[in-house]
Amino acid sequence: MKGGAAPSESGVDVQEAFEIVEWGEPVRGTPVVAPSVPSVSGHVASSEALELAEFLPTDSVGDIPPFPHPLQHPLRAAAWVIRLLFGITSLVLLLALIAAIPIVNFLALGYLLETEGRLARTGRLRFMFPLLDLAPRLGSIALGMTLWLKPLQMLADAADDALLIDPEGGSARTLRFLLRVISGVVAIHLCLALARGGSLGCFFRPVKNVRWLWQRWSERNYWETAERSVRNFIAGLRLPHHFWLGLRGFVGAAIWLWPPTLLFAALRRTDQPGQVLSTLLGGAVLILVFAWVPFLQARMAAENRLGAMFELRPVRELFCRAPLAWLIAVLVIYALSLPLYLFKIVSPPQDALWLETPVFILSIYPARVLTGWAYHRAWSKPRRAWFGFRWVCRTLMLPLIAAYVFLLFFTPFISEHGKAVLFEHPAFLLPVPF
Repeated sequence: MKGGAAPSESGVDVQEAFEIVEWGEPVRGTPVVAPSVPSVSGHVASSEALELAEFLPTDSVGDIPPFPHPLQHPLRAAAWVIRLLFGITSLVLLLALIAAIPIVNFLALGYLLETEGRLARTGRLRFMFPLLDLAPRLGSIALGMTLWLKPLQMLADAADDALLIDPEGGSARTLRFLLRVISGVVAIHLCLALARGGSLGCFFRPVKNVRWLWQRWSERNYWETAERSVRNFIAGLRLPHHFWLGLRGFVGAAIWLWPPTLLFAALRRTDQPGQVLSTLLGGAVLILVFAWVPFLQARMAAENRLGAMFELRPVRELFCRAPLAWLIAVLVIYALSLPLYLFKIVSPPQDALWLETPVFILSIYPARVLTGWAYHRAWSKPRRAWFGFRWVCRTLMLPLIAAYVFLLFFTPFISEHGKAVLFEHPAFLLPVPF
């Protein structure tokens, strides 16, 4: 759709389409079309100079109530803050957990790109936590099951010790019997808690769970209710969407990054001029690639199509509209990603990777948010910045990226992975220490 900020075919403009009602229900199914951005002369830019595809329909922002007035409702405000912090913590731990699992870690990259895409489409910080409505429920399920299964594990250890000490003794038989009975009761209780929705209160009200089961059984709709609850919860995670978004983001970034990285990693002997020239050429190309890949990935996430990763001309045009925002984003991206290579000195055991992945998530998440914000800020600007200011930002950006590439050259000497560490690029590929 060409022209100014016209409404979409359904009559809902860009801002209205992203509004939510009081309890967080989004306007669903409304295609939001990006208006064309005026050029420097005030006319609409041609599609060759700046082509912005249709934005995606609005994503669910979660069933999050508005913040209560802290003076009128102090307890509600405190509960709102606690729930928000619990949800953010649960979300970070969830991303850290799935980032440590091969193949599944594409979901973690997809969630990070979803955050970036939301900020690029809307520019609103309330969109920076996808799944924040579901994250507290995931944290509640994990906490509730842990609190019930931990005593059961302790009882199982005691039964094993008694069986080892006196296999035919009364204590061993009693503990084995108690373990079977309590295991069955706990299993039923946990199933009912999950069937009721998995909130934290469901794990600590077994009597209410039994009453709920009796009511559902009397109304003959237990299986239908439980299936609907589980199905809606899993559907809210949008696993296929985030997996394929992460996979496309990985493939697009790898196509840009790996060829120059291959040249950059060619140096083995300093007395070989060909290898030295190849490394210098690869480093020079990497400087240029590092300047554009973050925003190409943001464009891909905002429009949810792999082809956006290779539309360099529109991204260059967007840079001209908000060069300072892009300079700040680039500085933060590489300042936060460079320390991550310290975690690649020694690879932890596979079952201990989740202890390091939270650091990767906490380092990459702010960079994704800032990149999405910079992209949206550039998209919302009606004109290019003054050309002198643009060149000042370019002049500052290139030495900063060159310093990052220079330091990147020495990472194989400290990493257990050797030259392979150059191809990992955790800021753009998988947010993992391997």
